[in-house]
Amino acid sequence: MPAITLYSTPLSGHCHRVTLLLNMLSLPFEATEAGADVRKTEEFARLNPLRQIPVLIDGGHVLTDSNAILVYLVKRYAPDSHWLPEDPLQAAEVQKWLSRAAGEVRFGPASARMVKQFSAPEIYESALQISAKFLPQLEKHLESREFLATERATIADLACYSYVATAPEGGVSLTGYPAIQRWLARIESLPGFTPLPALPLPEIVG
Repeated sequence: MPAITLYSTPLSGHCHRVTLLLNMLSLPFEATEAGADVRKTEEFARLNPLRQIPVLIDGGHVLTDSNAILVYLVKRYAPDSHWLPEDPLQAAEVQKWLSRAAGEVRFGPASARMVKQFSAPEIYESALQISAKFLPQLEKHLESREFLATERATIADLACYSYVATAPEGGVSLTGYPAIQRWLARIESLPGFTPLPALPLPEIVG
């Protein structure tokens, strides 16, 4: 059995970013389905009192929060790699985009997708407003570079990819953002890439 277990669901972008890194680092792991019913159990609450996914178990270590898991996996299995540079300025750039993944990406395109696809109790208009402000900023940033933080892919790219790529599933159009589309294609061409399962597209806004 693999030493690593990932509690996840196939449609979660937070889980997808971890799955991408596991695959790209060629780390064998066991994916354990952790749908809503599983997350309500006391057994799961012992792993993560917040009852959120993903949860990664590596030997005796239990890790929560997708971005924290990305940092752990690189530090543990790919130290000194391009995924999380040691250079202070580059490391700061990675951290900045991890923060944006947890901020604008989460409350913009990710929230819109959650509302449209899963009827999440979030404010759709707010998600659209945040997306409308963030995506042009992301487009401008990517017009002169191939990846978000450095000249090579980092965990920042993986953290932001999943919910930006699936923005149309939340009714947020990526038409008119050619630099973003080129960046998405670069991530999709990386060895070990696997896509999120596609969901039906709702009416596109903008």
